[in-house]
Amino acid sequence: MADARPTAPAAPAAAPVPPTPPVPLSALLARDDLALRQLAGPTGPDVVVHWAHTSEMADPFPYLLGGELLLTAGVQFPDAPSPDTFFDSYVARVVAAGGAALGFGLAPVHDTVPDALVTACATHGLPLLEVPPGTTFSGVARAVWQLMAQARLAELRRVTEAQQSLAAAAAHADPVPSVLRRLAQRLGGHAVLYGPDGTGIAAAGRSPAPAVTEALRKLAAVVRPATPPGQAPSTPAPPGQALSGQAPSGQAQTGQAPPGKAPTAPAGPAPARPASATDTADGVQLSAYALGSGEGFVLGVAAGRREGGDHTIASVGAVLLSLLTGEHHSGAGAARSSALVRLLLGAAPEEVAPLLDTGDGTGDGRGDGRGDGTGGGERIVVHARPDRQTPDAVAAAALGTALGTPLVDLDPDGEVVRLLVPAGREPAPVPGWTLGVSAPAGPGGWPAADAQAARALARARATRVPLVRHGARPGLSGLVPETAARAHAQALLAPLAAQPALTDTLRTWLSLHGSWDRTAVALGVHRNTVRQRVARGALLLGADLDDPDVRMELWFALRHS
Repeated sequence: MADARPTAPAAPAAAPVPPTPPVPLSALLARDDLALRQLAGPTGPDVVVHWAHTSEMADPFPYLLGGELLLTAGVQFPDAPSPDTFFDSYVARVVAAGGAALGFGLAPVHDTVPDALVTACATHGLPLLEVPPGTTFSGVARAVWQLMAQARLAELRRVTEAQQSLAAAAAHADPVPSVLRRLAQRLGGHAVLYGPDGTGIAAAGRSPAPAVTEALRKLAAVVRPATPPGQAPSTPAPPGQALSGQAPSGQAQTGQAPPGKAPTAPAGPAPARPASATDTADGVQLSAYALGSGEGFVLGVAAGRREGGDHTIASVGAVLLSLLTGEHHSGAGAARSSALVRLLLGAAPEEVAPLLDTGDGTGDGRGDGRGDGTGGGERIVVHARPDRQTPDAVAAAALGTALGTPLVDLDPDGEVVRLLVPAGREPAPVPGWTLGVSAPAGPGGWPAADAQAARALARARATRVPLVRHGARPGLSGLVPETAARAHAQALLAPLAAQPALTDTLRTWLSLHGSWDRTAVALGVHRNTVRQRVARGALLLGADLDDPDVRMELWFALRHS
């Protein structure tokens, strides 16, 4: 069998390990049901496997992807009197293919692990495990997959908890420092926010060594927009220098800058910058994320080690910081803050409405209230509700971006998002959301438009359509003065004044043509509850709701109540 000896030509670089959760080899060794024993190779928490593979090939190199625990019973091993050269070549090929560890099964071929194999694994730094006769290779593979599933679940739980923690930090009185502190805690490192000029604005966590700090600052320059607003164009990277993908150690990787060199570039149009970049300095893992506010802000993170889920957690922090920096460092954000302060101090909506047209792309910024091109600063009120999950601040901001408005409000109950959209922009259906849209209204009519949007949303949810607009066609009700209509409505609905639930139910029921099921869906109650409320309302009003004339008069009153 000497001819079965594998050759050992220069092997290509091993492929990157797969994106599966790493399983510490120590976790497999700790399983009493497997009774594995390590005979050679490195130990510790950094020794991990990504899956298990069985092969009795003399040269397993072509069949490995990297990161495997390779299991073999030694069927292919020679009976030659000097197997040392074979085992050395065999182990070298496994290491070259990226194999993470070797498991040798005892019986029926070999009663013991060959000493030459133990020596070869120790020489090449490949962990060698002894698999006892009572442990099947399938059992080892199943244990690896079970540990991978547990690691994936732990990673998802960690990411979810971090998302909730970061969102809560963004609601603090000092949101930017709070988010950075929470991010540093979750990642076990240092987090810093760089301004458009490259200086650190805020930081949290233990400060790394000066060399690491400088390397992180240079890495941030790789992802910073080439020309931040109000600044001269920066110098891009030289031709051929990698801005994405993998590269040898010490070179740019996914946008990394070479150690000790600031990113440079030729004259002319600046190339697109990567959204994120990673690097390593003095054993510390570095990451940089360009914030989406477009102002040139960058989030930098330095951590002792990179674990599964770290990139997702840092990305959530980058999204939150994008929202925070974009709001507080733009003319539109300052104008909206001014409008809010004036409202809180008693100003009328008509007085602050012109500020909403400043810097949001709808006006000329002169504060004449006519910036949206519709006259008088008219806007549309939109009520939105997601089809599945409960909306959060990030989802609400994304919806505002889709509808072209920064004026977004998430109600205290966290179920409905309200938006003020310039009247010149007709909202269109948004995938995953149900929308109710009001008629255009000036500042004095926004409360009425808010009620219109609420009713339109209820109708959209009841009829299961993505968008319903409030009808603004003139009708007979327009012939009655508003004061007289309100007085009539107040008198007719007086018996229901103490029970607003009955009024809301009657309004929704009539708007849906007396459909019990659709009304129940719109109100979020059982259909029997709808029947009871309608019957109770009819009794208090002394009205026969089967009479269309009565229904018409009641609808008129409800519209003006």
